[in-house]
Amino acid sequence: QVQLVESGGGLVQAGGSLRLSCVASGSIVRINDMGWYRQAPGKERELVATIMRSGSTKYADSVKGRFTISGDVAKNTMYLQMNSLKAEDTAVYYCNAFVLVGDTWSRAWGQGTQVTVSA
Repeated sequence: QVQLVESGGGLVQAGGSLRLSCVASGSIVRINDMGWYRQAPGKERELVATIMRSGSTKYADSVKGRFTISGDVAKNTMYLQMNSLKAEDTAVYYCNAFVLVGDTWSRAWGQGTQVTVSA
């Protein structure tokens, strides 16, 4: 089994910053990539940022220049530094990883951490 645990969410004023963390554990042979997704009330879950095992990253247009994804996929850890937060960044943020368990690749999800940005 695989567990992804997020931390670092909370309430912050617009313009402020938060740092999210994600740690993966369990019977993991290898992780190919990790990413952050978010889901606001009444909206679909959307990609925020991803980081590959190689270290390459990708961002949603809405967060480019404000959010930075980092971490060490080989060590099962990932972070999201969120600066210049806006009210529209309010959502539950989920950690995601593409993991190899045994000989099977699959997507694993964390339980999510709430980020609330007050205007």
